[in-house]
Amino acid sequence: MEISIKPIVTEKATQLTERLNRYTFRVSPEANKSQIKSLVEKLYGVKVVNVNTMVVRGKNKSRWTKSGLLRGKTASWKKAIVKLADGETIDFYSNI
Repeated sequence: MEISIKPIVTEKATQLTERLNRYTFRVSPEANKSQIKSLVEKLYGVKVVNVNTMVVRGKNKSRWTKSGLLRGKTASWKKAIVKLADGETIDFYSNI
């Protein structure tokens, strides 16, 4: 099973990082906490203290077009908030 992980860089996630040393990631829905922990430690070379996960449910969307009202729904996805050990940091912008 291949687990994908992408960092979330928003204002709220950045404030969480600056205040509490917690980083936010979008992960595969089938990933569990231990898999997320080991993947973050392997990819970024840091020590993870704990992992919190949540499922973000999809939102209902609608828009008007020439043919009428189109309705749909965005996909649900899983979010992981990872707390690092004291003194550890992740630099997302080093590859740019």
